Amino acid sequence: MHFDELDIAVARDISPIEDEWRRLERREWNSLNQGLDWCRAWTAAQQSELLAVTGSIGARILFLLPLEIVAGRFGRIARVPGGRFNNLNTGLFDDALAAPDANALQKFKTDLERSLRGVGDLLVIDQVPLAWKGITHPLSDLASIENQNHSFQLPLLGTMEATLAQVNAKARRKKYRVQVRRLEAIGGFDYVVADKVEEQHALLDRFFAQKGERLKAFGLPDVFAAIPTRDFLHRLLDAPQRGQDIPLSMHAIRLKGEHGGHIAAVTGLSRKGGHVLCQFGSIDDSVGADASPGELLFWLAIERSIKEGATLFDFGIGDQPYKRSWCSQETVQHDMLLPISAKGSALAYLHLAKTGIKTAIKRNHRLYAMAQRWRSRHGEQD
Repeated sequence: MHFDELDIAVARDISPIEDEWRRLERREWNSLNQGLDWCRAWTAAQQSELLAVTGSIGARILFLLPLEIVAGRFGRIARVPGGRFNNLNTGLFDDALAAPDANALQKFKTDLERSLRGVGDLLVIDQVPLAWKGITHPLSDLASIENQNHSFQLPLLGTMEATLAQVNAKARRKKYRVQVRRLEAIGGFDYVVADKVEEQHALLDRFFAQKGERLKAFGLPDVFAAIPTRDFLHRLLDAPQRGQDIPLSMHAIRLKGEHGGHIAAVTGLSRKGGHVLCQFGSIDDSVGADASPGELLFWLAIERSIKEGATLFDFGIGDQPYKRSWCSQETVQHDMLLPISAKGSALAYLHLAKTGIKTAIKRNHRLYAMAQRWRSRHGEQD
């Protein structure tokens, strides 16, 4: 089946296409960030409308792109739901859909512009890997600019020993033993994988408090402070687990003994197929800081993921030293921009300029530090 055979349309009522959406989201290659539960949780929290561009042959949908419309001063941007909290955007493709040649891609692009005319001024599909899990993205030729952020992954190779061999196993094992000994010396700890709803939500609130305090201490803005953002993540916790696929689950290290009940580290993980994605993490190093509880929590989460048959542990977007220390794989991501109107052309130019500036700043440590201080003083989120 080919792209030039697709009938492109915009669905404003999701109910009739829900079964097809769920079928497509089960494909291993498709991103969990375009899953229906994820998109519904986001748009409900943001009080925005959930749309979908569909590409069909008869009653069968072979391509689906979830969208929300964000109105700004200069026009309306159609973007994938989730915004900056998405780590990977692919869109949803049926594996029977062959990659388009140049003519089919041009027809698809024209049909996409036509379907979105009057809906938005600019289509933005950001944070797209042009190659993912050994497959070239079907729309890779639509890439407009490299995203300022890369993402980092650790392939899981069946055992902890084989997995660690990719990232300096000897040093990792030694560090783990030291971490465990130091926590045992102050009473020990439990690795908590929350299974009760109330415990999940309590750990998420604990994360918000920890992260806010730590970002404030470093003079950085709290990207999780907005009420809709917190509502979105709480909604993900309430979304149903489908087999091994989990929209969001909370993991933590909880101390015992004299400091019993103290939550030393928290992380939120999502899973789709063999892909485990770390959505966020925080620490409270007021107790046991020398044990690096955040690093220890990653070890335990990775070990558990291996035992449960996962094949990839993804630390998500953003270049941090701890990610590089864990990961053997770095994924370059791109943004795809498609102007729908004259306003959209201007918006695309602004997006390209802004992304170029961000990339230049992030690659210069001094400029990046200055930008972070400015963001903190002015409350900027991005």
